[in-house]
Amino acid sequence: MLKTFKYRLMPSKSLEHRMLNSLEICRIVYNKTIEIRKNAWESEKKSISYFQTEKFLKPWKVKYPELKTVHSQVLQDVMIRVDLAYKAFFRRIKCGDNPGYPRFRGQNRYDSFNYRQSGFNIHFGDSTLYLSKIGRVPIILHRPCIGKMKNCTIRRSRTGKWYASIVLDVDAPKLIKKTGKIAGLDLGLMIYIQASDGFKIKRQRFFKQDEHDLARAQRKLEKFVKSSPSRERVKRVISHIHERIADRRNDFCHKTALRLVRRYDFIIVEDLSINKMLEEKKYSKSIADAAWAQLLQRLSCKAEEAGKMVVAIDPRGTSQMCSQCGQMVYKDISVRIHHCSHCGLKIDRDLNASLNILRLGMQSVEYRAFAAMQNLG
Repeated sequence: MLKTFKYRLMPSKSLEHRMLNSLEICRIVYNKTIEIRKNAWESEKKSISYFQTEKFLKPWKVKYPELKTVHSQVLQDVMIRVDLAYKAFFRRIKCGDNPGYPRFRGQNRYDSFNYRQSGFNIHFGDSTLYLSKIGRVPIILHRPCIGKMKNCTIRRSRTGKWYASIVLDVDAPKLIKKTGKIAGLDLGLMIYIQASDGFKIKRQRFFKQDEHDLARAQRKLEKFVKSSPSRERVKRVISHIHERIADRRNDFCHKTALRLVRRYDFIIVEDLSINKMLEEKKYSKSIADAAWAQLLQRLSCKAEEAGKMVVAIDPRGTSQMCSQCGQMVYKDISVRIHHCSHCGLKIDRDLNASLNILRLGMQSVEYRAFAAMQNLG
């Protein structure tokens, strides 16, 4: 199976200069490729494919010798990115959307390059990552890197840190011990996760922890002239704060997902339309900070790796329906207790919703397949 391992790079100034040079050349090739495809369509109504643009690389290297300082597959990957951008653009048009045309990348707007098959290798003896045309870059191997390396992406963050994301073809991992437990999970803003068996996880307010520092830095930013050194320094401070918030959120999602996978064998969640929920201005900030989509993605990946199962069900009515008698009990979002006038059930609103999610999940085809597998086991 394929897994991506992310490591921090610690390049020297000379190595960083070469990496920045590679980024800049990739940006120029990216813009040049878009320019050719754009002009071909505007002048001749002719669509140029990836294979046609790839043929431009050889004459470009003769005309611009600096392109030879970048690995050939890295430049090929740039053209693949342009092709993917155009494919996504036309796909959205067919779906009836109103997408923006693929844009040229300005300075500091191109932050990664990719070695697709070769040109990189890890030297474990001195903990360095060899990158063709760049050199051996010190790498922090905080976790084992065992498996066949497929490709490597080098990325520079807005704070100036460098990372290597290496895709490995690894052996099947050891499965997490089965518990036999099944749960429906209700995601919320008061209680982050409410499970149908009563287990709950409190919500962490990541943005609020640093909101004061971020507001102060943003006020300070407005005092300086654009493009001045002082303004650039404050912008880096703001980027550091945002990075810190994102790191905490990412760490929480990983640990929470692993905690749930270790606890349950079959997990039922709501198939939430988070983009539509973000349109509600009153709760958009809290929903974005909760990172439900990130959590569900981590949960699905870890469950698959552990040999367990996650199923998403339609969330309509799960908060309003009584989990005991099935009658609809309409209530505002501010009402935190579900009190059914038909059967007299009085329980927490989130617990009631999680019980409904559990019931709907157990009616699914996936659950029947899971139950059959358990019986066979």
